[in-house]
Amino acid sequence: MTDPIADYLTRLRNALKAKHKVVEIPASNLKIEMTKILKEKGYILNYKIDEEKNYQGSIKIALKYHPVDGTPAIKTLKRISKPGLRRYCNTDSIPRVLNGLGVAILSTSKGVITDKEATDLKVGGEILCYVY
Repeated sequence: MTDPIADYLTRLRNALKAKHKVVEIPASNLKIEMTKILKEKGYILNYKIDEEKNYQGSIKIALKYHPVDGTPAIKTLKRISKPGLRRYCNTDSIPRVLNGLGVAILSTSKGVITDKEATDLKVGGEILCYVY
């Protein structure tokens, strides 16, 4: 697999379209940090790291839907930096997703953080994805 982050986002996207309640994804430290951000921002209900499946482990993510009409909390998951074309930003050019309504997830020297945290910490880094 050449791009595990794109696989992570695609599994989430497919599970949301199929209206699944839980999705299971192979774990890595970067994926766990991205999942923590999605939980903090309220895009998913909960997650559990299961290390008994295999050596690598897996992340079970409980997806969040609107209680009345059943629309998913995540409308769009968009991969920005790809293995063929990496996208970086400095402190002055950190993107705003939907004028601050969405979240950009960045990989920085301070760890995997959101665009707002990167602005507060005055650090730049690789733009992993947009979530809204």
